[in-house]
This record gives sequence, structure tokens and C-alpha cells, in this order.
Amino acid sequence: MARALLWTAAGTGFTFLMTSLGSGMVFFFRKNMSGRVQKVLLGFAAGVMIAASVWSLLLPAIEEAEASGQPGWLPAAGGIILGIAFLYALDRLIPHLHPGTDKTEGLASSMKRTSLLVMAVTLHNIPEGMAVGLSFAIAARQGGDAASYASAMALALGIGIQNFPEGAAISLPLRKEGFGAGKAFLLGGASGIVEPVFGLLTVLVAGAIMPFMPWLLSFAAGAMLYVVVEELIPEAHLGEHSNSGTLGVMAGFILMMVLDVALG
Repeated sequence: MARALLWTAAGTGFTFLMTSLGSGMVFFFRKNMSGRVQKVLLGFAAGVMIAASVWSLLLPAIEEAEASGQPGWLPAAGGIILGIAFLYALDRLIPHLHPGTDKTEGLASSMKRTSLLVMAVTLHNIPEGMAVGLSFAIAARQGGDAASYASAMALALGIGIQNFPEGAAISLPLRKEGFGAGKAFLLGGASGIVEPVFGLLTVLVAGAIMPFMPWLLSFAAGAMLYVVVEELIPEAHLGEHSNSGTLGVMAGFILMMVLDVALG
């Protein structure tokens, strides 16, 4: 348990650091990045999350289920549905606002626009933290197998890489809203703090929920796929031409696949 917590703290600490580094782009850009660059980065993040959902979460969930005598498809499909339902409920209940829009989602709220912007990215970071925590919990359960830890590290690396554009996607709009560069950076970085929190909480309760691990892995995959389909891909294809966003998705998918297969 202690080893899993340390690895999870390191893994989610890295993903949080990458969010903060992405937020630091506010010191280099006075305005938002060009539309083409934003499409590429958002598409890249979507590709990484799709590949991570398959190789780092769904395939291990199926293997875990079959090893325990369950049909592999059952927890995979059921967990995805539960993960989608969870994110859908959060989207409908928690007030938030996506960059580039003026329409608040979730329940009516008197929260400031800036708080709503930060909340949107924060919501999407929850399943990413859970995914990293679950991966390291499985590695610890398998007796510290080097391949399992390498696979978990690949997931943390991939999510960290795609967190970079996410950090920029929140700090730059805040700068445009009139915030100073320093405050926009701090708020953008803070949106990623939920990843270490949920990652560590997942490891702490993993011992009690280990029989449900295939379901939880698929749950995290479903939540991540919801974010991809609901937010990242549509935002990466805004406008008349979408080739840059599409190529970004492909690049992110290939990179995450290579990381998982090569390191796992």
C-alpha cells in the first residue's frame, strides 16, 4: 500500500506539474493561441485519452475479469456505462463554463465566470487521477511487477503530456478575461490538483474494492471517453476546416499507444 501511494503521488504529481506548466504559457502569450494550434492540442489530448482508455484501462479490466472467472465484456461494458453516467451527472449538476462560450452548464449558480471556467477543466481531471491511481494499485497488487509499474508510469506520462494543453486552455482564457498573468497561471494550475487527490483516494480504498477493480478501470475509461466525445473532439473541430484537429487526434493516439506497448 505504501509503495502504491508513493508511486501514485509521483505519477499524479507529474500530471499536476504538466497542467501547471501548460498554465505557464500565459506568460508567453498575451492572447489566446491561434485557432489552428488550439485544434491540434485539443485533438492531441483527445487521442491520448482514447488510447489510454483502451490500452491502460479497458484491456487490463478485461484481463482482470477473465482471470477471476468473469466474462471479460461484462465489467468492461458495465463500467463504461457507469463512467459515462457519472460524468454526465456532473455535467448536469455542477455549474461550469467552457472556454470560448457564454452559456453556463449545470445548475443555476451565482459563481463568477472565472470560477466556472476553472470548474470545467477540474471536472475533467477527476477520472484522469482515478485512472492513474487504479493503475498503480493494480501494479502493487501484482507484487510490484516491473511491467505493471511501467504500464502505470506510461499512463501517467501520457496523461501528463495531454494535461499541458489543458492547462493552457484554462489560463489563456482567464488572461483574456482580464486577469493578471500570475493569477491566471495559479488558477489554471489549481485545476489539476484534483488528480493527486483522487489518485491517492483511489489507492487508499483499493484494498476494499479490489474485487470490483475491472469495473473501476472501465468506469475510469468511460468517464475519460465521455470527456473526449463531449468536449475535446468537438472543440478540436470548430470552424470550417478540421484537418489539424484530426491529425492531432491521430498523433496523440499513436503516442499513447506506443508509450503503453513499449513501456508495458
